[in-house]
Amino acid sequence: MANQTTIRRTYSFEFFPPRTPEAVGKLQTTRDRLARLRPDFFSVTFGAGGSTRDLTFETVQEIKRATGIDAAPHISCIGTPVTTIREVLQRYKQAGIRQVVALRGDMPSGTVGWGELRYANELVEFIRRETGDWFHIEVAAYPEVHPQAGSAQEDLRNFKRKVDAGADGAITQYFFNPDAYFRFVDDCRRIGIDIPITPGIMPITNFTQLMRFSEGCGAEIPRWIQKRMRDFGDDRVSIRRFGIDVTTELCRRLLERGAPGLHIYTMNQHEPAEAIWENLGLRTR
Repeated sequence: MANQTTIRRTYSFEFFPPRTPEAVGKLQTTRDRLARLRPDFFSVTFGAGGSTRDLTFETVQEIKRATGIDAAPHISCIGTPVTTIREVLQRYKQAGIRQVVALRGDMPSGTVGWGELRYANELVEFIRRETGDWFHIEVAAYPEVHPQAGSAQEDLRNFKRKVDAGADGAITQYFFNPDAYFRFVDDCRRIGIDIPITPGIMPITNFTQLMRFSEGCGAEIPRWIQKRMRDFGDDRVSIRRFGIDVTTELCRRLLERGAPGLHIYTMNQHEPAEAIWENLGLRTR
């Protein structure tokens, strides 16, 4: 694999916008606990078709104000008018936000029509055209191939279009097979993609939830992990302990072989991320 160790490693945590007062309190606790780990940034997701647009903006603002740590909002283009995307970009620019995650996004249920921008590379091009180099733009990458791609090569070409459009870095979909990641990075380097490709990490805490997510996004759960998780039955403590051990080992292997950092999908929980962080010895990084 091409050596990425010359790139300064970045570490980040992802949240989703809270929708209830209880969820707001939970996220505030998670945010404050993870802020102590001094990540490079937090990211905040964006609902299908912009369904959480205002919540995303408010969450990003609150993270920046409360912690002083950069927050990167997700921006998607499917089903969203260009005028709305332009307004969103200007709001973030005026708020001093310098990093975004540009995604195609999912069509909200019951919506007909794609919108003016259909693909993530078109969104990246639009952001660059509207704001120049103001934003550091992250895009998505799929080491195990996007579930809607016709082939691995087609998926790779789609990824290169996003890079050529002006992406500065990429965050991958989560995976549990490190070889899939390293193979993907090698394939990218061979066709001239040289941006940092940060592995996305999903801590294993809930087997049923993980299976549901993985079916939707195309992430493969190795058979041995599935068998072990099923053996635990309803023993959530054992599932959580096993999941953190598995995820820690995955992160360790990725970092040892040159991954440029880690992006942890927290599901708005601080305990798994803190445990992995501690196991990796990152408090003293």
